[in-house]
Amino acid sequence: MIDAALIGLGRWGRALFEAVQGKSERMRFVCAFDPDAAGQRYAADHDLPTVQSFGAALSHRGVHAIVLATPHSLHRAQVLTAAQAGKHVFCEKPLALTVEDARDMIDACRAAGVVLAVGHNRRFWPSMVRLRQLASGGELGRLLHVEGHNSNENSNRVSGGWRTLDSESPGGGLTGSGLHVLDAFVSLLGPVRRVKAQLLSYRKDIPPLDAMSALYEFENGCSALLATVRATPFFWRVHVFGTGGSAEVLGETELVLRMSGQPPRRIALDPLDSVRAELDAFGAAVEGGPAYPIGEADMLATVSGFQQTVAALAAR
Repeated sequence: MIDAALIGLGRWGRALFEAVQGKSERMRFVCAFDPDAAGQRYAADHDLPTVQSFGAALSHRGVHAIVLATPHSLHRAQVLTAAQAGKHVFCEKPLALTVEDARDMIDACRAAGVVLAVGHNRRFWPSMVRLRQLASGGELGRLLHVEGHNSNENSNRVSGGWRTLDSESPGGGLTGSGLHVLDAFVSLLGPVRRVKAQLLSYRKDIPPLDAMSALYEFENGCSALLATVRATPFFWRVHVFGTGGSAEVLGETELVLRMSGQPPRRIALDPLDSVRAELDAFGAAVEGGPAYPIGEADMLATVSGFQQTVAALAAR
């Protein structure tokens, strides 16, 4: 059992806490730090001890790992500090806002001999696991193109704070929602070669109303289309097209397989708590088990694709 400190008790920090506390056999949170009064009240309501600073969390007796659900611009400094303290780190996405920062974080953790994991819980969805198996196993033939869309209404519940800042969440819905799709692309196709992108903004006030779309060329020669809208009811789709067929994911457990000469086949998979699964995978890696399933190359490739997309939006 890994004793961890949770840094940040906003909406997603709470989701991380509730996914494992009293449920996981790999990890438990023994303390938390959040400077915000609402976060402190949440901790008190859930019998989670709090500390007064990030440094106090690092020095808390028994803490072996740090879980970061903090503003994106803080990730680099927090990961480097945790690594210097010999603490394993689970960092929510995006790992960093630039490839340079991501590489510094990876290098620091490797030098310190600690595990660095990034939180892309959609990778653990049963449907996405099956999609990667189909793509890598050759059942779809040669991969040619991928389409992905992730939208939700979370931005309608944000009245202010760091998530509304372009410096923390550039590209409209790219950082909050679209990045999940981009990471899915990377898991299927590898690094991005080039990007064309546009952001159409219909309302700049809070809550924002905009649509971001991007066209990608990957180093392996495949193309991809990505879209995300703030805000519209939740929708997730990742559709892989190959010479022998296509596979379309439409949620956590639903996949539609279309093979040449065969009728479409809808596959329903057993549900899984993907947030607990990613934290359990982190805990297993810390305990010397299997390596965390998102490796350094994919971490860098996702951040690189993200940075390229932000640059393409700025250049338009």
